[in-house]
Amino acid sequence: MIEARSIFGSVFLSLIALLVLAALMSGLLRVLVLVALVLVIGFSLGLLLGRRRERATASGSDLDTSPSGLNSSPFSAKFLDSALKEMREGLLVIDADMRVVVSNRAARNLFSDLNDVIDSRRLTELTRNPAIYDAFLDAVRGKERTGVKVETYGQERRVFDLRVVPLRSTNGHGSGGAVGVFFDVTRLEWLETIRQEFLSNVSHELRTPLTSIRALAETLENGAIEDHQNNRRFLSIIQKNADRMHRLIDDILELSAIEAGNVKVKPEIIQLYPLVEDVIASLSASAAARKITVNDLVDQKAEVFADPHRLVQMLTNLVDNAIKFNREGGTVTIRHESDRTDRLRVEDSGEGIPAHHLDRLFERFYRVDRARSRELGGTGLGLAIVKHLARAHGGEVIVESRFGDGSQFTIELPQNTTMKAAGPGTLNA
Repeated sequence: MIEARSIFGSVFLSLIALLVLAALMSGLLRVLVLVALVLVIGFSLGLLLGRRRERATASGSDLDTSPSGLNSSPFSAKFLDSALKEMREGLLVIDADMRVVVSNRAARNLFSDLNDVIDSRRLTELTRNPAIYDAFLDAVRGKERTGVKVETYGQERRVFDLRVVPLRSTNGHGSGGAVGVFFDVTRLEWLETIRQEFLSNVSHELRTPLTSIRALAETLENGAIEDHQNNRRFLSIIQKNADRMHRLIDDILELSAIEAGNVKVKPEIIQLYPLVEDVIASLSASAAARKITVNDLVDQKAEVFADPHRLVQMLTNLVDNAIKFNREGGTVTIRHESDRTDRLRVEDSGEGIPAHHLDRLFERFYRVDRARSRELGGTGLGLAIVKHLARAHGGEVIVESRFGDGSQFTIELPQNTTMKAAGPGTLNA
């Protein structure tokens, strides 16, 4: 009895230490600690299952099985039960007959949307996924399996990294079953996909202006510098492409800072009409070049609660896009509406956006017309910046468009409750 308590006490302390380390770590270190956790759990469960068979007793718990070997240490049993139950990773233990003997809540949710009891059921009754079955079967035969990729398709696609280790029988001969842990790596896989797409897009966006700059620089170096009819035009194209690269890098740094939470908005009550007028004035040259009329229909007494610098940035991006992708001689209209939220609308009379593009319009580097966007100097990051800045304010940006009938972008901003109660203008004194 004393020897059993000593063993289970040591296992329990090791389990608690590993859980604490896993909570404090991230990335590869967290995975390594969790692998060690699996081994500790496998060792302890092997002992517990052996004692269970010897005593031929069992008691119910939220884990579906509470091995009687822990009865000698009720305090340890309670905390071990709670630790396994609250694990984010799914834990599944099977015996030599491929029947489930222990499972936690995460594992039950993995195999069923309901909290059905899955004890004593064969693994083939729970899943027909060959990757899961083969991994547990190999473990029962004595072979450890790690890095098994498991995908599930319920309400959403989820990806798991399955690690299964064998459990030895109490006499040291043959298999006592296997223990498997399902690590949810859905977000990690999504982030890796985003990273790869980001690197691919950045490389592609930088390659085009760099190629142009190098080609023209070589042309000038090979004698075109003496060509007085074309040398200034070549230098102008080089300058244009250098400016494009500069804008792209600025937008990448800005978006990265916003997404990392390093950009803090400082909302205040501001007069909206003069701010919109400043935005229109800053874009007057590009509007005039395409004969676009920009109308400011914002009430001169309108007020909003926002960071003025970031609001100018959002409106500038939206109005600039409305001018660039408008019809020649078209119009851009800026409106403001207010009830439970403040809504700033930027409407254009352009050709509109096909419906299948709308869901992805605010993704980084996503363009409806890539060739035209690059020709007009767009970086593909403007709308993504608008989305993140709107959310940083606690609001949202929405697009409505019908192909051939123009587009409407709306920035929704939460109202300041103090301003609403006091009435317009009273907080500006």
